[in-house]
Amino acid sequence: MRFMQRERATLNEFLPGLDAELSAMPLCDLECAGGPGLKLFKDAGGPALLVPVEHSGLGADAVCAVRVQRAIASRSPSLAIGTTMHHFSIAGLADASVNVQGPEWMLLQAIAEGRLLVASGFAEGRTGQAILSPTMRAEVRGDKVVINGSKKPCSLAHSMDLLTASVALPTDEGEQMAVALVSRHSPGLQVRPFWNNAVLAGAESDEVVLTDVEVPMDLVVRTEITPDQQLDDLQTAGFVWFELLMSACYIGVASALVERVLLAGKVNASLRAGVFTDIEAAMRGVEGVARAISQERAGQEALVDALVCRYHVQDTISLVVRQCVEALGGMAYISSNDVTYLAAASAALAFHPPSRSRMAEPLCGYIAGGPLSIA
Repeated sequence: MRFMQRERATLNEFLPGLDAELSAMPLCDLECAGGPGLKLFKDAGGPALLVPVEHSGLGADAVCAVRVQRAIASRSPSLAIGTTMHHFSIAGLADASVNVQGPEWMLLQAIAEGRLLVASGFAEGRTGQAILSPTMRAEVRGDKVVINGSKKPCSLAHSMDLLTASVALPTDEGEQMAVALVSRHSPGLQVRPFWNNAVLAGAESDEVVLTDVEVPMDLVVRTEITPDQQLDDLQTAGFVWFELLMSACYIGVASALVERVLLAGKVNASLRAGVFTDIEAAMRGVEGVARAISQERAGQEALVDALVCRYHVQDTISLVVRQCVEALGGMAYISSNDVTYLAAASAALAFHPPSRSRMAEPLCGYIAGGPLSIA
């Protein structure tokens, strides 16, 4: 079958054998807490996907990355969504290694060579709270930064080797946002249960708590977020990567249902062609923005493109999944949990920041000619 042939070929190019291993396993085994997906990903060299070649990585660009994530998500939604947080962190380190004279390049090389998983402890949206407001606080003590707080949910909480944590550092003018790189084995770091839903349990999205965790100053990168929540270049690039990778993941989840419909000869050709064209059009939009940033067109325009693309993907997935579930029929619904699971998992894109409702006013302001802020 030609459906997702390009994405799976890209996955096999960068991580040979992973697709075959994942496709041979029942979906329920891959999606449960403590499932085999993350170990298979590490063994295949997945942590090095976005690490530049000069730092011993695989050097995938944005287009290849979104294709890989779609292919993985079609086999295991939890694995794709969990590892997106790793790739998001690596993309930020890679950008920092170019723009900041620091230890980032050594960290990238260590991650690639050691096949280390990096969890993301960046702030996320809570009701009434801006998504860039860190949930962790830090203070400078001598040549170290001491961090307190927690991140929940935090994907890869149990399998991570490192944590990138957004923190608020005190300054003479108030606070400054910074990113700290924390070892999993740091004294004071612990993981607590948080995720109580069987859907996407394999992403290990539990709570990571930091209590007086010390981080050397050279493992802390200060950013330049303004009080009105406007992003600096590093944060802007990070948000673009996040939106594209997450969109590709959830397209992959929906694609698993589309694939089942395409293989079901009983479904009429008009519906099969319809769900195929809708999901492929959504993926082409993601690839278009990914291609632009691969050609070094970044900044607020790219972020707006990524947000527009992501919200359109949400709508497309909602329509396509509903059509697929109905087309597959009651027996598919009754005889296995796969259809209901994939349908439930596909809905979670709407929960990732920034939500459409919170971004409505900032987007309107940008369209009117102002700068983009993140609500």
